[in-house]
Amino acid sequence: MTGPFSVNPSAGAKAEALFRSDLGDYLIDVAQRNVLMLDVLRRRGDNYLEHVAMIAPHVLGFSFEPVMSGRNLPRPVNYWLVRIIPPEGVVTNEASRPFIVVDPRAGHGPGIGGMKPDSEIGAALAAGHPCYFIGFLPDPVPGQTIEDVGCAEAAFIEAVIKRHPDYPGKPCVIGNCQAGWAVLGLAAARPDLMGPIMAAGAPLAYWNGKDGLNPMRYSGGMLGGSWLASLTGDLGAGIFDGAYLVQNFEKLNPANTWWSKLYDVWSQVDTEAERFLSFEKWWGGHVLLNREEIEFIVEELFVGNKLTKGEVKLSSGKTIDLREVTSPIVVFCSWGDNITPPQQALGWVTDLYASDLALIAAEQTIVYCIHPQAGHLGVFVSSSVARKEHTELTENMDLIDILPPGLWEAVITPREPGQDYADLAAGKHVLRFEPRKLDDIRALGLNTAEDDRRFATVAKLSEINADLYKTWLRPWVKAVANAPSAELSRRLNPLRSQFEAFSHNNSFLRGVPALAEQVRRNRRPAAAGNPFLAWQQMASQNIAASLDLFRDIRDSATELLFKQVYGWPALQQALGVSDETARPVPADRERGVAELEAGLAGLRQRVSDIDANIAVLRAFMFVLAAGKSLDERIFAALRRLQKKHQSLEGTTLWQFKAKVREQFFMLRFDREEAVAAIARVLQKQAPPISLEEFHGILTAAGPLEGEALARYERVSRMFPDHAPGREPPAPAAGTPPPTVRAAPPKPAAQRRRPGTGTRRRTAPQK
Repeated sequence: MTGPFSVNPSAGAKAEALFRSDLGDYLIDVAQRNVLMLDVLRRRGDNYLEHVAMIAPHVLGFSFEPVMSGRNLPRPVNYWLVRIIPPEGVVTNEASRPFIVVDPRAGHGPGIGGMKPDSEIGAALAAGHPCYFIGFLPDPVPGQTIEDVGCAEAAFIEAVIKRHPDYPGKPCVIGNCQAGWAVLGLAAARPDLMGPIMAAGAPLAYWNGKDGLNPMRYSGGMLGGSWLASLTGDLGAGIFDGAYLVQNFEKLNPANTWWSKLYDVWSQVDTEAERFLSFEKWWGGHVLLNREEIEFIVEELFVGNKLTKGEVKLSSGKTIDLREVTSPIVVFCSWGDNITPPQQALGWVTDLYASDLALIAAEQTIVYCIHPQAGHLGVFVSSSVARKEHTELTENMDLIDILPPGLWEAVITPREPGQDYADLAAGKHVLRFEPRKLDDIRALGLNTAEDDRRFATVAKLSEINADLYKTWLRPWVKAVANAPSAELSRRLNPLRSQFEAFSHNNSFLRGVPALAEQVRRNRRPAAAGNPFLAWQQMASQNIAASLDLFRDIRDSATELLFKQVYGWPALQQALGVSDETARPVPADRERGVAELEAGLAGLRQRVSDIDANIAVLRAFMFVLAAGKSLDERIFAALRRLQKKHQSLEGTTLWQFKAKVREQFFMLRFDREEAVAAIARVLQKQAPPISLEEFHGILTAAGPLEGEALARYERVSRMFPDHAPGREPPAPAAGTPPPTVRAAPPKPAAQRRRPGTGTRRRTAPQK
């Protein structure tokens, strides 16, 4: 039968062949993925609407109990403090050091530091520490300032201290990104408040970076300074939309923003949907700042770079000087972070201190750890980072707290099977601290003098533009801006509207859930070897490469224009910028050195004024100083000793820290006399441990070699049980260090609760 309505058998066969071919399988797979992806976007939109409707939205992955609200303080703010409830099977010790995680308020909502079980909070809980979290609400309290937030955080930390009276020291405070510089500023204003501080991915030297790698630092100059942030705050009726900060982050990587992020989910929609939805819940939770807050951040920090110079002033007139921080500072950053590169995370150290001796004279301990590749968010939220860097740093925070003054690098290496004393190191890695110099920070690639002049020119021009705007334009803008128009503008922001457009509010998507469910029941993914999947991946790579090329051209053009405009000598001269005024640094960068040198006479007089306990401690430090690094296993051996004798005078962490620092100075400035005093004391008093025990602790990280072995042999001859020509054998792995003889306790009148003074001083004084 033939005719216009006849069926061609060969056509049906071709259709069936196509249906059963690789192309047919791929087309069915793509059609199904399109439906499932549309459903993922719908779920994302619904999650967004549910999230923003919450009174206190967050993405914390842990249960918690409220402790304190910043709205009830004399200077109310939108911050709050909660106690993290350990998950089932995790036990914390109320007498151990509390940890406080402060989340960044940089456009997103709170919770990034505890969104996953493997996180900063998870690491602290797993190590047995009580853990607290400082978060915030989406809307600021009218009139609140950055200083008000700092006062609230100080009240929160004081509340945590009161909740743990059995712990004699201070809490460890972790500040992520924006919270990092905020916590350090608070520590400078209140030096007695905190124990060790970890600044993770926190920018502190805002102008630093490397050409061709860190284009974000040019943004202020290309916008003419800080005036645009003021304008945006005025148009928002006194409120700055944090979504604009998020847009700046997204512009850094257009390939990921416009293509890869969504393509990765679409191409693996069966497995990637939940991960994507979890992250987007945080990424889309934009929060607001007061105009006064964003003006402070941009004018004082991002463009002004005034924090390291000590030019940031409080309402009382007091200036914030980071050299007043007495707590050990841990800086965690990454080479893969294009928002806070290592130069910005660490460059402030060379701004504050002109020499290594100045850093030591300030009695400051700074530890840094640089990840090879994690991105900015990976520093806080990556599971692999949390299981390695955050776990190791958290578990060894007590060791960091007693490190002698100076600059140290934390080096983390895998723990090898059968390694000596491996039981003394928790987890799968071993942490050691290697001494560094300020030249090691400079070697990271800090700004040249030409770079500093360019950024100083931006800062000067920004001040002029800000004054012009606030004087002539602000009254007109405030006259036409109002709350309803500001709310409409925020809702129409592309970062918000993209979520709401794909939600149940869109009537065209109401049938998607049922269709997606039908697709899941009849899912037919293409085989892994389907050639069209390879073509799809190649096409995606080409699109991403094209967007990367656009980014590179854009960033190169921006950098070139920035250098040409702000490197113009005539403009620099007109604004009064010179090499002498370009780099904002404190006036006296050798502060404390003269005081330290003047106190050497008194130091030498006290070298011999020690007992057997201090003599052995000094002997430990003398030998370990030759090894060029401190291993966590050595500290673990010492802590086992302490746990057996809590009543031993001078063995609390705080007292031990003070003694370590004092012996550090004695060995540094009068080493030979300090070592000779060890022999004189041990001839008159029996050492608290035997030579074999002394050797076992020293070799907890491995056998002694080279200079360390030579120093040990010199010291070993001072012990009364020394056997000439024989080095004591190390105790078997896992054997706890032996007991020590306790010295008689001091009278109660001589005891003092640690941390009650305004500033610790163990260095020699005049």
